Amino acid sequence: MGQVIGNVKWVLRIEGLAVLTLALFFYNAFGFNWATFFIYFLLPDLSFLGYFFGKKVGAITYNCAHSYIGPAIVCSLFLSLGGELFQIIGVIWAAHIGFDRALGYGLKYEKGFSYTHLGKIGKEKNA
Repeated sequence: MGQVIGNVKWVLRIEGLAVLTLALFFYNAFGFNWATFFIYFLLPDLSFLGYFFGKKVGAITYNCAHSYIGPAIVCSLFLSLGGELFQIIGVIWAAHIGFDRALGYGLKYEKGFSYTHLGKIGKEKNA
C-alpha cells in the first residue's frame, strides 16, 4: 500500500495546516459570518455515508469530498461567475480539507477507511 512516510509526511501535514490557516484568514478578511462557517465546516464528512455501500464506494465518496479539486472548482466558479456563495463554499471546504490533512487524515484507499495516502490511521495504525 503506497503511503507517504518520514519528513515528506510532515511536510504534507504542515501544508494542510497552511491551507487551513489561509482559508481562515480569507474567510475573516471577506467578512463572512462565523456561525455559517461552523455550521458547514463538517459537511464534507457526510461523504462517510458512502462506506455503507462498501469500501470502494466509501473511498470514492470520501476522496471526492476531501480532494482540493472540489474547492478549486467552486472558487473558479466564483472567479468566473461571481457570487458570494461560491466564495463561502470554496473557503469553508478548503479549510475542512486542510484541517483533516493537518491531523493526518489523507485520501482513502479501497482497502478500507484506515488506509490513507498519509499512512494508516485508527486501530489499523499499529497493525
